[in-house]
Amino acid sequence: MLENAKVNFYEQVEDSLLKFAVIVARTEDGYIFCKHRERDTLEIPGGHREAGEAIWDTAKRELYEETGAVDFEMEPVCVYSVTTRDNFDGQESFGMLFFAKVKAFERELHSEIEKIVITGALPEKWTYPTVQPQLLEKVKEKCGI
Repeated sequence: MLENAKVNFYEQVEDSLLKFAVIVARTEDGYIFCKHRERDTLEIPGGHREAGEAIWDTAKRELYEETGAVDFEMEPVCVYSVTTRDNFDGQESFGMLFFAKVKAFERELHSEIEKIVITGALPEKWTYPTVQPQLLEKVKEKCGI
């Protein structure tokens, strides 16, 4: 998925260009990764912006849906873009990158996510290996984590 992707970072772009929100999330015990029911890989929480939705609301919704987080502090980090031949007809697609500190979760997940994994180690098998490690590194750099 998203092979040979080129990732760029920006301070801001026009809001209408933001199609995704990705949230690097942590608890006191480590980073929070998601495992989709149909995959054997891990990923950072995030997803598509819905029509008429503010990107901040996309981030809050996706963090809740994919991790069950109900008590958290979240901040925007920067805009990112991904360009790859096999996605969006090779056009650059934009998203907002967030960082969240999660304090509490619901007991059950109610989405396509099978489980969450909280760990200090990075995944060996990423769903998006050419993109998400770069997003995580940018959050570490900008937020000092």
